[in-house]
Amino acid sequence: MSSCETCRFRARYDAQPKSLLGRFWKWHTRWCPGWKSYLKSLPADERERISGRYR
Repeated sequence: MSSCETCRFRARYDAQPKSLLGRFWKWHTRWCPGWKSYLKSLPADERERISGRYR
């Protein structure tokens, strides 16, 4: 299990996307190598769902 699945900042974004920590997490995903490798490890349909949700 990747730490991206249980990330507290990701949970904060899901609960309150406009919060400071939520916005920080969103910004962080644009360059984070861990997030990119997490997305690559997912099946194609799951990757599309996650990518669409966090664009």
